[in-house]
This record gives sequence, structure tokens and C-alpha cells, in this order.
Amino acid sequence: MQTIEWQDFERVELRVGTILSASNNQKARKPAYVLEIDLGPLGIKTSSAQITALYRNAQLIGRQVLCVCNFAPKSIAGVLSQVLVTGVYDAENRVVLASFEHPLANGSRLA
Repeated sequence: MQTIEWQDFERVELRVGTILSASNNQKARKPAYVLEIDLGPLGIKTSSAQITALYRNAQLIGRQVLCVCNFAPKSIAGVLSQVLVTGVYDAENRVVLASFEHPLANGSRLA
């Protein structure tokens, strides 16, 4: 594993957001959702996420997730993805979303 300096970690904007909507991305080659995420003072951002294996649209609404907010926006299957929703692959290569045990203010930064 490559080590990094603390200053490298501080540059990554990892923030809490609440999913407001989740719709199927019809243009994606692999099943994906288009998410609208409320990041508090950063505003509402869009993300394209391949998380359909474990999550249904309705289950995602109101769920708090951890997002990387300072990647450059990227066009993914016709969607301008402004943030990256974080998760971890399970044993079957399905994304399990990073989540929180208690409610947090949208836009809160990972400590």
C-alpha cells in the first residue's frame, strides 16, 4: 500500500449528503441510477452511481451517503456527475454504500 501525507488527505472533500431522488439512467451500459444529493451549503449535486444490485430507487430516498465533492464534474452516460458517492465492493462485487449510524447535517465534512 502506498502511503500519503496528511496534507494529501486534507485535499479530498468527503462530505455527507442526503439522496433526494434516484432514477434509472437509461443511457448507462451497466445498470445505474442518477442521484440528486443535497449537500447543504454546497447545494444539490448530481451523481451517476452503479448501485442497482443492492438498492432500489425508493430505498435510497432520504439515505445519507458520503460523497467526494471535489473531483472535476464528469459526463457519464449522458449525466453530468458532479460528486462521487462512496462505497465498498462486497464478496459478490456489489457496491455497499458508505453510510452513517446517526443523522448528520448535509455538507458535514469527514473528520
